[in-house]
Amino acid sequence: MTTVLISGASVAGPALAYWLHRYGSTPTVVERAPAPRPGGYAVDFRGASMTVLERMGILPAVEARATRMGSMVYVKESGKPAATTSVEAFSGELEILRGDLVDILYSATAETTEYLFDDSITELTQDSDGVDVEFESGLRRRFDLVIGADGLHSNVRRLAFGPESSYVHDLGYYASVCTVENHLDLDHTGRILNVPGKTVGTYSARDNTEAKALFYFASEPLDYNRRDIAAQQQIVEEQFAGIGWEVPRLLEGMRTAPDFYFDSISQIKLDSYSRGRIALVGDAGYCASPLSGMGTSLAIVGAYVLAGELHTAGGDHVRAFEEYDVRMRGFAAASQKQGVDGARWFIPGSKWFAALRNLTFRMLPYLPWRKLIDELPLKVGNAIDLRTYEDQSQRPAAPRP
Repeated sequence: MTTVLISGASVAGPALAYWLHRYGSTPTVVERAPAPRPGGYAVDFRGASMTVLERMGILPAVEARATRMGSMVYVKESGKPAATTSVEAFSGELEILRGDLVDILYSATAETTEYLFDDSITELTQDSDGVDVEFESGLRRRFDLVIGADGLHSNVRRLAFGPESSYVHDLGYYASVCTVENHLDLDHTGRILNVPGKTVGTYSARDNTEAKALFYFASEPLDYNRRDIAAQQQIVEEQFAGIGWEVPRLLEGMRTAPDFYFDSISQIKLDSYSRGRIALVGDAGYCASPLSGMGTSLAIVGAYVLAGELHTAGGDHVRAFEEYDVRMRGFAAASQKQGVDGARWFIPGSKWFAALRNLTFRMLPYLPWRKLIDELPLKVGNAIDLRTYEDQSQRPAAPRP
C-alpha cells in the first residue's frame, strides 16, 4: 500500500487525499495552520472541475453552499453605476467561499486521512525506495511519495525544486481580500471602483450577512514580511488613501477583519511538476493567479489527474508523474494566459482603458458575438481531456533496471 505525504490542507491537498484513499493508498496531510482555515474570497468552478466534483460525490454539498451571486456593478467615485458585468464573468458555473469549500473537503476526508495540523516539513531526503521527512515538531517519518499542495509559496517546492525566485513570475500586481460588514446592504451582488492601476470593491457573502472587501493594485515588487499582517495592512492603506466612494469605510473594516489576506498576483512556471518521488499539485506547481478564475479548478482537476495516473500506473510513480505532467501542462498554460488577460481587464492601467472596458460591458447584450465572449472562460475550463480513472484496473508497473 503506497504511503503519500501531502503538504497543504486547503483545496488541492484534501482533494488529492480523497482520491488516493479511494484508490487504496494511505494519505497523510500536514498543515502549518492549527486547523482547517476558514474565510477567504469566493472561488469558481468551470468546465472539467464540475465533472470532478460530481465524480467525488460532493457537488450537491458545494451547490448547497454556493454564493448564488448575481452580476457585479462597476461604479464611479460618486457611486453612480458605470457598467454591469454578466454573472458568468465573475462567478463561473458555480461559486463558493473558499472557507466553505475547505470545510466540505475536510469533512469528506477526515475519517480516511491522517491530518497533522500545526506542523510543517523542514527537510526532505529521497532515495530509490522512498522519502525521509523531518517535521518542524521534531517528528521523523518515511513515505513512498511526497506531494506539495501548499500554494504559491510552496515549502515542498522550495525544499525539492529550489528557491521560489527560480519559478515565480510576478504579473506586477498585489491583492488583498478580507471579510467586512455588508454596510451597503448588497443583495447577492457587488460594487467595484477602478482608478488607474487600482481596483477596490465589495460584494455580499453568506446570504448577505457579511461582505468581502477586495483591494488590487499595480506595483513594482514590494519588500515586506509575509507574517506581518500589520505591515501588509499599512501597504494597503497607503495605496488606497485619498480615494473616494466607500473606500475609507472598507479600509476601516479591513483593520479589524478576522481573515485578512495579502499577496502578490503571480504565476508559477516549471519545466516539470516532479522531482523523483516528489511532485506538486495546484498553485504549488502551476499557479495561474486569482485573476484567472481558474485556481480552484486547476487544484481540483490536478488532484484528480495525479491520483488517477498513480492508480493506473500500478505503483510506477515515474510513469504516473510523466503522464500527469503531459495531461496538465496545456490546461495550466491556458489558465495562466487567462490570468494575464484578466489582470489587464480587471485592473485597468488608464482611464481610457477602463472607459473602453465599461463600454464593452454596456454594449455586450447587443453584440452578435456576445455568446462567444461569455463562453471563453468555459472554453479554458474545458481545456483538458478528462479521463475516467475510477473504473480502470491498475496496470502492472513496468520492470525497471
